[in-house]
Amino acid sequence: MKSTLAAGLSHTRRWTIDADRTISFMGEEGRVYATPELVRDIEVTCREFLLEHLDAGEDSVGTRVEIDHTAPTLVGMWVDITVTIAELKGRAVTFEIEARDNLDPICRGRHHRFIVDVEQTKGRLKAKADKLRAAG
Repeated sequence: MKSTLAAGLSHTRRWTIDADRTISFMGEEGRVYATPELVRDIEVTCREFLLEHLDAGEDSVGTRVEIDHTAPTLVGMWVDITVTIAELKGRAVTFEIEARDNLDPICRGRHHRFIVDVEQTKGRLKAKADKLRAAG
C-alpha cells in the first residue's frame, strides 16, 4: 500500500438509480433503491477509492458493513456516496459512510475492508477448494 493512504481521506461517487437497483415487490409505483444494491454501491465506492492508494498486486475485500438506510430513493434520482477513511490499522481500513439523494440524506454507517495480496489470496482460495474436493 502506498504512503498516500491515510485516515481522513474522503471520496464521493455519484450513482444513478435505475430499475435494476430497486425493489420490485411493491409494484412499479413502489420501486425504490434496494438496500442490498446500496450496500454493493458502498463496497464498490470504497474499493475503487482504495485502489488509487494500493500497490500493484494488492486489492481489498469487504469484511463488515453497518448501515442505516433512512430514506427512499426513487428510480431516476441520483445518490452521492461519500466515504471517509476513519481508521487505518495495518491492512484493515474502516470507512465512515454517508449517502444522500437529490433531496435527502439516505444512509449513514461504517464499512470495513482488508487489503490483500491478490496472489496470496488466490493461493488460499485454491487450498480451500482442494480441501473441499478432498472432503468430497
